[in-house]
Amino acid sequence: MDDFLRLSASTARFTHGAPRAFAFGDEGRLLWYLRSTGPTDAFDSLWVLDTATGTETRLADPRELCPEPGELPAVERRLRERIRLVAAGIGSYALSGDGRRAVFPLYGRLYSVAADTAARPQEIPAAGPALDPRPNSDGSRTAYVSDDVLYVAPGGRVSPADGARWGVAEFAAAEELGRSRGHWWSPDGVTLLAARVDESALQRRYFADPARPEVPAEDFAYPEAGGPNAGVQLWVLGPEGDRTRLDWDAEVYPYVSDAQWESAGEILLTVQDRLQQSVLLLSADPATGRTRELSRTTHPQWVDPLVPGTPARLPDGRMLTAADTAGGAARALAVDGELLTGEGVQVRGVAGFHEGRLLIEAGLRDPAEQQVLLLDPATGELTPVADGPGVHSVSASAGSLLLTSADADGIRRTVRTADGREFTPADLSQPLPYRVVPVLERVTEHGVPTALVLPRDHVPGRRLPVLVDAYGGPGYQDVSAEPRRWQAKQWWADQGFAVVTVDNRGTPYVSPAFTHAMYRGFSEVTLEDQVAALQALGARHGDLDLGRVGVRGWSYGGYLSALAVLRRPDVFHAAAAGAAPTDFRYYDTAYTERYLGLPQEHPQPGDVYERDSLIPDAPKLTRPLLLTTGLADDNVHPSHTLRLSRALTDAGRPHQLLALPGVTHMTPGGTREKIMALELEFFRRELG
Repeated sequence: MDDFLRLSASTARFTHGAPRAFAFGDEGRLLWYLRSTGPTDAFDSLWVLDTATGTETRLADPRELCPEPGELPAVERRLRERIRLVAAGIGSYALSGDGRRAVFPLYGRLYSVAADTAARPQEIPAAGPALDPRPNSDGSRTAYVSDDVLYVAPGGRVSPADGARWGVAEFAAAEELGRSRGHWWSPDGVTLLAARVDESALQRRYFADPARPEVPAEDFAYPEAGGPNAGVQLWVLGPEGDRTRLDWDAEVYPYVSDAQWESAGEILLTVQDRLQQSVLLLSADPATGRTRELSRTTHPQWVDPLVPGTPARLPDGRMLTAADTAGGAARALAVDGELLTGEGVQVRGVAGFHEGRLLIEAGLRDPAEQQVLLLDPATGELTPVADGPGVHSVSASAGSLLLTSADADGIRRTVRTADGREFTPADLSQPLPYRVVPVLERVTEHGVPTALVLPRDHVPGRRLPVLVDAYGGPGYQDVSAEPRRWQAKQWWADQGFAVVTVDNRGTPYVSPAFTHAMYRGFSEVTLEDQVAALQALGARHGDLDLGRVGVRGWSYGGYLSALAVLRRPDVFHAAAAGAAPTDFRYYDTAYTERYLGLPQEHPQPGDVYERDSLIPDAPKLTRPLLLTTGLADDNVHPSHTLRLSRALTDAGRPHQLLALPGVTHMTPGGTREKIMALELEFFRRELG
């Protein structure tokens, strides 16, 4: 590997040493976070910043607590895959209700530490390898999961032995619905709300390591499109063994995307129907389990993944929800069904209340940028908090703010206290090697966002082969002002390519109508926009040699890459497709059915699942294709790539296959950089 790839690998893509996982505690006085000791240290420690003094204190060092950590428990390893967590050491923590104490798992063991003490973290005795510990309001008791059983320490088992998984989030919730937890303490710290997950109807997926044939295969339950989902119930578990089930129509609304205690006498839960066209906010009585509907959001295609912070009850009792403006021009906020924001504001998140107003994250200008604003819930008036060029985000508590600003010059974090003082949590990460200012343009009649990165030594007039480096799928924005994502693209450009990135219709943050264009079909919209945008950029920038175009990507980007050379070999001349979902009939329920519907409703040849499958296109391959898969990928199972490879082989179509034992969907530990080096050889050979 060259110097950049080695640096990227050793710093986990420039994230080691950067603070993350921030949470305010003790009415905004304490700011908790995780951070390693430097750019090549993978082991995150637990830190706290006291805003009264500005002092940063390391409270827990994982290497002191577990000098010989061993392997992660399988269930925690899979949860880290679901939430895309690659850091070693302390991966996550949870605060007590008062925010003065934290508990965290460490290689299956549990620890507790208080902010205002010099004492070493104390180990909490656990029944077995422990997952997802949650302290109660004062930190006197900790709930955790071990072997799918919910425990409390001190105490013991609190979930029944009924064969279900208790206190965890099922695959669909953690991977696709944004809920990675499965138990919640009541405000008084006495009662637990817990998820009961029944996976008995699901098929099993298996993983075997061909390099270690003596090791038994792993397996786990997987909700395949059109098949059964996990059965999810919510139960209130009392201190005396009493149990109450929350009652809603789980047959119609099987997905629980959020749950929380609003007060000792009320639980709020958000449920969705299977196709995610209706989302309900319910109020539940923990004593009786009865629920009543507070709000309903519907959409004839699908309700976009919920705006973080909504739905919610305002202090005056009114309901704050996300809504679309007329024609789907903007994602908006509504109060009791009345729009509060209009078409000029693309709302992305609600961080809470600050100075009597809503604190929101939204896009006001280019989709690549994000601003932080105060929104008056009475008048709709907007007041900027952070609105310069770049991507700004915020979290808040009791008058204190943590503002994060990202642009071409890097990432900056500032803590602002209620009395006007400012602090900056130390960032020990590797400085970004490149200052990248991509050329951002909106092209075609759809206003598709694009970005162009050229070699730093490019001489105008020198023709360059083009590398399309994109994702293109729902839920992820590639063209963003966040600087870390442009580092690898600049490296590709410096190898002699004009690097093009296109956020085709179906990707987020342009408008709901833009996103919903992917309804009932991935392939046509994705490929149409990628081709049209590439041709538009070629017309504007004469140095782009459209006679030599490669395309690369991972996950949905891998699907896009293989799709491109299979169906448009006149435009795309070589492709490197990694972890591609080649047939969505074998992908998960919550993601696939949201966009494509149920497979059994589209059984005919030529219907949407057949149109979006790459397998029937295998005999058409005429361009070089490099397929890559991790054999331990539990998101896009390696069978996707292997099915396409088999179809290509059966059709006599030459291709290359790179199957990586032990590698997961996240490609950590320098794997991504090694793949990039191999892809570079491939594209240099095939594009010249």
